Amino acid sequence: MAKNNQGNTTSNNYNERRWSVPSRRAKNYAEERKAKVHQRGAKMGRELTDYEAGMRSGYLQCQSDHAGVYKYKKALSEGKSKEEAKFISRQKGRRN
Repeated sequence: MAKNNQGNTTSNNYNERRWSVPSRRAKNYAEERKAKVHQRGAKMGRELTDYEAGMRSGYLQCQSDHAGVYKYKKALSEGKSKEEAKFISRQKGRRN
C-alpha cells in the first residue's frame, strides 16, 4: 500500500477522484477528437479508439469534475488551505 501526501494509506488509484475544471477538460477533449490522437498522458501519440472518442464526445467524466470543484470550493469556504481542499476534493464518497 502506498501513502498519499496526507499520510493516509491507499490500496489503489481508484480511491482518488481525478477531476479538472470542466471547461478545460472539454477544450482538451475537443482538441484530441480533432487530431484523433492522444495528446496527453501515457498513451500520447496513439490513435484514439472508437470508445475513447465516444468518451471525449460525451464528456462522461463531467459528474466527477463538478463534484470535485464543488468539494474544493466548499473546503476553501470552510477555511481549509488549498492543499487540504485539493486532498478533500479528490476523495470519493461523502466526507464526515
